[in-house]
Amino acid sequence: MKNKIGIIGGISHESTMKYYELIHKKYYEQNNDYYYPEVVIYSLDFQKFTDFEDNNNMEGYIEYISSGVRALVKAGVDFIIMAANSPHSVYEEIEAYSEVPMISIAEVTAKNAKKRGIKKSLLLGIKYTMQSSFYQNICKKYGIEIIVPIEKEQDRINEIIFDELTIGIIRDDSKTELLKIINNYDVEGVILGCTELPLIIKEEDTDTKLLNTVELHVEAVLNY
Repeated sequence: MKNKIGIIGGISHESTMKYYELIHKKYYEQNNDYYYPEVVIYSLDFQKFTDFEDNNNMEGYIEYISSGVRALVKAGVDFIIMAANSPHSVYEEIEAYSEVPMISIAEVTAKNAKKRGIKKSLLLGIKYTMQSSFYQNICKKYGIEIIVPIEKEQDRINEIIFDELTIGIIRDDSKTELLKIINNYDVEGVILGCTELPLIIKEEDTDTKLLNTVELHVEAVLNY
């Protein structure tokens, strides 16, 4: 009996679609059959979600995400993932509200970085994620140092994500900018800490080890 997967999505719809697609593609690659796992998606209001982050309204933020968790539990899911990096800033608080297990994207990423021998990694994501400490805290447990781009670069990354990637716009010049930022830092790995970033940055684009958080999260889901 397969577990029913619950996904907190809509943050953004582009990455949620990628999660859904990858779950099924990777399942087929592993099993070569169509007995796909059942998936329930609770899609949050992206702007409302982002407003909570931008206004640092953590009480409202936690309650809004938790309302999605409660809805998924009522829908009969066996475990839950949040299809974005930034809500993992309050992962422990959300997990406490959940009556079913959850799988952390940050924990999965840190474990993979350790497995690959990465000791120092650059974190890319929305500005909220880069200025939060949850990746630093989790990676520290695995002996991994996390650094973030300077503020000017953070602003540009944030702009590319919100103005382009979240609505499906992929620009070559933006890709070049992101790769230039990566090359500015002496690191062994790069955490693509926004679930839209793998839409534009691929493994073959750089010699630096990429940690594709979407792919790692999906693989953990299927292993679970």
